[in-house]
Amino acid sequence: MGNQPVRVAILGTGRISDLHAIEYKQNPKGKIVALCDQNVKQAQSQAEAWGVDDPIISDDYREILARPDIDLVEILLPHHLHLQAALDAIAAGKMVSLQKPMCMNMDEADILVEAAESYDRPFKIFENFIFHPPVLKAKELVDAGAIGDPISIRIISNPGKSKTAWKVPAAANAWRQMKDMAGGGPLVFDDGHHKFALAWHFMGMPSDVHAFIGQTEVFKGIYLDAPSMVSFRFPGNKIGNLEVVYSPELEIATKHYAQDDRVEITGTQGVLWINCGHGSIGNPAPLIHYREGKVTEYRDIYAGWEQSFVNSTRHYLDAITEGGDPILTARQGRDVLKFALAAEDSARTGQTISF
Repeated sequence: MGNQPVRVAILGTGRISDLHAIEYKQNPKGKIVALCDQNVKQAQSQAEAWGVDDPIISDDYREILARPDIDLVEILLPHHLHLQAALDAIAAGKMVSLQKPMCMNMDEADILVEAAESYDRPFKIFENFIFHPPVLKAKELVDAGAIGDPISIRIISNPGKSKTAWKVPAAANAWRQMKDMAGGGPLVFDDGHHKFALAWHFMGMPSDVHAFIGQTEVFKGIYLDAPSMVSFRFPGNKIGNLEVVYSPELEIATKHYAQDDRVEITGTQGVLWINCGHGSIGNPAPLIHYREGKVTEYRDIYAGWEQSFVNSTRHYLDAITEGGDPILTARQGRDVLKFALAAEDSARTGQTISF
């Protein structure tokens, strides 16, 4: 790319696009030049909010892909559009950052992995939770042997209410209720991708997954796939679980989604607690470490959820300009998708899914 910034088009300007835009706005290695959305007024409004000078605006992503003055596309479309948009972007010679989950099913994922791995330009499945500062520090500690050999991971995802949460458009909730567009439920499959990515990040790929996925109507016609419990077993006699609980009267401190995420990683010699994600309950240290009778609180870690997006985007821009593989690669994204789909399959069949 030389000394010129990577010219970026944002395809889909819904609620989450604000977080994807942050690093492109502040990093000299990237520059937003185009926005695409079926709602052109929304795209124009976002361009103004982000301070994009003389933006290219379109309601057809194919028009964006046809332009030679765009290098990278950030695909933030509903899940059922991911495969075709990504294949079209590859065919147009663009670098790609594709929102999770990468596809709707494993057949689609296999097609995309083959296309990405035979492509000579960087291709990223966007995942931010593994770039959240408390998670980065926890992984550093685990890799340094701070808890010995990890033997279990427990993840709790807990939506509630918040006076400070951002407003989520009704349309964003509506399409996530449609399985042919979303691929699965909003918590266990969609948001659950982050949680399965965390389990994969710390423990590797599971060998067995078993799930119960419940349902709660939160307001007329809108359902959350909670309460739910997903259990997993990893090679080497290691285990984990994801618990999803909707607490309608639980107040959560957040600037984003009204949701708290908590992770406990237990090893042969110690324990780590990651005490925040989208938001947090109370004012715990973002990360706590216990070993040999000593508790260490890491309160100097910035825990704003937006920083996970910043770090993930920064990592990709560095990979583009300096070399190296993006995280997640298409094949890594396939692994996380396989993990998530196993939970859906187990809940539907009542059987343990083994890999």
